[in-house]
Amino acid sequence: MKSTVETLNPTRVRLTVEVPFDDLAPYIDEAYKQVGQQVRVPGFRPGKAPKAVIDQRVGRESVYAQAMDPAIQANLSTAVSEKELNLLGRPELVEVNPIETDKPLEFVVEADVAPDFELPNFADLKVNVEAGKVTEEDIDSDLEQQRLRFSSLTTVDRPADNGDFVVIDLKATRDGEEVEGGSVSGMSHEVGSGNLLDGLDEALVGMKAGDEKRIQSSLVAGEEAGSEADIDISVEKVKERELPELNDEFAEMSASVDTLEELREDTRKRLTDQAENDVRTEAREKVLEALLADLDLPLPQGTVDSEIEHTKNHLNEQVGQMGGMEVYLQQIGKTEEEFDADLKQDVEQNLKQSIVLGRIAGEKEVEPNGDMILSEAARMAQMNGVAQDKFPEFIEQLRSSGQLQQIAVQARQKMALEKVVEEATVVDSDGNTLDKVALFGESPEEQSSDEAEGESAEAETK
Repeated sequence: MKSTVETLNPTRVRLTVEVPFDDLAPYIDEAYKQVGQQVRVPGFRPGKAPKAVIDQRVGRESVYAQAMDPAIQANLSTAVSEKELNLLGRPELVEVNPIETDKPLEFVVEADVAPDFELPNFADLKVNVEAGKVTEEDIDSDLEQQRLRFSSLTTVDRPADNGDFVVIDLKATRDGEEVEGGSVSGMSHEVGSGNLLDGLDEALVGMKAGDEKRIQSSLVAGEEAGSEADIDISVEKVKERELPELNDEFAEMSASVDTLEELREDTRKRLTDQAENDVRTEAREKVLEALLADLDLPLPQGTVDSEIEHTKNHLNEQVGQMGGMEVYLQQIGKTEEEFDADLKQDVEQNLKQSIVLGRIAGEKEVEPNGDMILSEAARMAQMNGVAQDKFPEFIEQLRSSGQLQQIAVQARQKMALEKVVEEATVVDSDGNTLDKVALFGESPEEQSSDEAEGESAEAETK
């Protein structure tokens, strides 16, 4: 096989491939085998008819035609590897002639490719992040949230106020006619939470059990979402939240520790761990932002347009049950033009990120191991409620759908970004330059040692 590459523009190439007829033998033999299984020839068992007989029954050209696609796909893959092309999207077959006996197969594809560019010096990248500090006020606030989780509700005979819970009936009407799907009974709602209709919380303040009131508001669900309607409010009950005392007894109930002081220390540790993780996440985001800001890459418009179309089709399927794209745009407060502009910007940024991190991963020679990929797959399985005995089946579904490969790609990009963070300078808001432990939890050398030990242990178990 021989191939040549013609650069059409910085992000598109034309690849011409020529495959000698003798190299097509495996694909032609497989095609004869498949056709032989499908054709019934008197005197021969399925798959046992000679090639000459199959040629007489279906024609050699039909067999060659069946061999064409696998031959093209296999030799295209080889040519792409040999020419070290970083393809983006699916190649387009623009020229091909039928297979003819003793003649080479020639075909031409055009494909989008990653542009050539120079990476910046990672050591020149400098970003600022918030300091991961936990104050006593933070601990007090978190303890209050814990108290809220263990609170109880008691029915009271007084007007509702912010922070109370009410049991209410709502009925939406327009011109005296009830709006379809616009009524609900016995709903529990926290006054002041702001998670229902506009104007509802303000109307509920001061209402008692048995009170009724009418307001005008925009509907938030169903086919009528976004439209104005009259909302009749009927209060059935007003309930007051009662918080448990903040003492040793609460500590035992909340976290199975003996004293309130132990609960405070547990809370401090949890918040500190969370703050440190937030710093690491912010550092990665800021470093990536700085890395991409220094690069002005031309992007293949065909790949961008294809990804935009794919994303919009997927979103249309998701919002179909919510009333369609028009309702969705109303809910997010964007016009169609604004949505399209934002989507285009996101797609271009994601493609740029993928190209740059892919290049870094190649130069730094980083590849995720099987444990990393399985760990992420296990996290996805847990999020989707997959039972442990169904995990192998879940893995196979990921593999067949291409998602397992996508997990590997994302893990590779994550490892590439960590290489950049390792060389960049990260300074917190207190002026401290963060070391490897602060940025990674442990130094890269320790991580490498842990990985080596894991690989060694894995080898010993085999």
